[in-house]
Amino acid sequence: MPADERAPRTDALTVLAHGEVEVRGRMPWSSNATFLVELCHDGMTMPAVYKPIRGERPLWDFPAGLHRREVAAFRLSEALGWGLVPETVVREDGPLGPGSLQRFVAADFSQHYFTLLERPELHGVLRTVCAFDLVANNADRKGGHCLLGEDGRVWAIDNGLCFLAEPSLRTVIWDFAGEPVPEPLVADVARLGAAPQTGLEDLLDPDEVDALRRRAAAVVARPTFPGPGRSRYAYPWPLV
Repeated sequence: MPADERAPRTDALTVLAHGEVEVRGRMPWSSNATFLVELCHDGMTMPAVYKPIRGERPLWDFPAGLHRREVAAFRLSEALGWGLVPETVVREDGPLGPGSLQRFVAADFSQHYFTLLERPELHGVLRTVCAFDLVANNADRKGGHCLLGEDGRVWAIDNGLCFLAEPSLRTVIWDFAGEPVPEPLVADVARLGAAPQTGLEDLLDPDEVDALRRRAAAVVARPTFPGPGRSRYAYPWPLV
């Protein structure tokens, strides 16, 4: 896929950052309060997903403010040049207070990681999601967090449980264990690790940014997809 097809939409970012927000309803099956909203700005309208901090359930291992990690995941995806995460911004003036706004992806919601895995032509992008989760230290990659958009692209959503400094990878994507990470992905990760700025410094703690760079260096030093080992904690629940 040409690189420009993975580039973020400038109009989407503008509407997310400045559009008037109207809540349309609560999203089903979300552990935290998550809302479908409609944005309007300069005659443009767009659906989006709104995750306010006040709707988060307290977690023992993650501090409050998961919406900032959603935005960090988008910025990391863009810094790598992979275009996996829909455009996402922080909004301080949301109708329920500060939170993240992410462009809503029109998708076939009967599809998820396990159904996408049955399509060999999608294995390349699924490997990219797997590599992304290694670098981001994703602690909750469920199968339903991989969407097949109506545009034919695979999108990685629900990235709020990422970026802890301590190893915490929990994912359903173990099917590529033992395979080499594709060389173009390794080159992207190496470039990220060498960059003095990642665009995450205003969203994550300094030790989390340092840990991300160490994980990037580890992928470059040993470019092989890991396996889950014997730990049951390697898998999220539910799987989808």
